[in-house]
Amino acid sequence: MQTKRILIIDDEETIQTVVQFGIRMAAGWEVFTASSGFEGIQTAQTAKPDVILLDVMMPDMDGIATFKELQSHSETEQIPVILLTAKAQTAEKRQFNDLGVSGVITKPFNSLDLPEQISRILHW
Repeated sequence: MQTKRILIIDDEETIQTVVQFGIRMAAGWEVFTASSGFEGIQTAQTAKPDVILLDVMMPDMDGIATFKELQSHSETEQIPVILLTAKAQTAEKRQFNDLGVSGVITKPFNSLDLPEQISRILHW
């Protein structure tokens, strides 16, 4: 599997650390982190990741607002976004898919399984 660049946008440092560790261990991919939607948008514009893992529940700018903002910039609109959420009811999943996100990964998850889940969602 070729090296991919992953951006995780999540306000919880423990989630960032666990995801970063799991993805690096399981796949050796490069992982960038951002603690807010604003920081994530800036990082996405400079780092040009292959995919963004985006937490739905964040203070100030939530995942949905962050996703819409990413979609409004030409340099980030083509980057696939996978939402990370504890809300995994059918209605929410449908709402997320209607937004145009590439996929949804439900919390809690095993960080060592993330590369496989990401690859399956994005057909890598």
